[in-house]
Amino acid sequence: MEIRPYRPEDCREMAELFYQTVHTVNARDYAPAQLDVWATGSVDLQRWNTSFLAHDTLVAVEDGVIVGFADMDDTGYLDRLYVHKDHQGQGIATALCDLLENAAHVCRMTTHASITARPFFEKRGYRVVREQQVERGGLLLTNYVMEKIR
Repeated sequence: MEIRPYRPEDCREMAELFYQTVHTVNARDYAPAQLDVWATGSVDLQRWNTSFLAHDTLVAVEDGVIVGFADMDDTGYLDRLYVHKDHQGQGIATALCDLLENAAHVCRMTTHASITARPFFEKRGYRVVREQQVERGGLLLTNYVMEKIR
């Protein structure tokens, strides 16, 4: 596996990975209707590309296929972290987070973790600041504001 910086031509494949991951991996913690409003299948690629370019964005690639990605802004906010549904538990998320956290020039990192991702972040030393309900498409989704101080 190779981890490299994001390139604009990655965006469409990353959007597909996002959709597939949410609809399979997160299905154990969220209802089908919640998954449908979280990952609708119609990402604004221009907006995502702009965001990825503004953040420190890393892409994990194996045999020419994107198997994971993550991005962190300059305040230490880990915005997105997704690993392909067929590559869970292989250390990809850990590798991506290690690189982003080590490159961050802040002592406090934050994220909004899904129910599914919360244990992963807790093992990394993040603590729950608060549980919150986020409205998407008229439905509420539970996630957690988490932080890590180093």
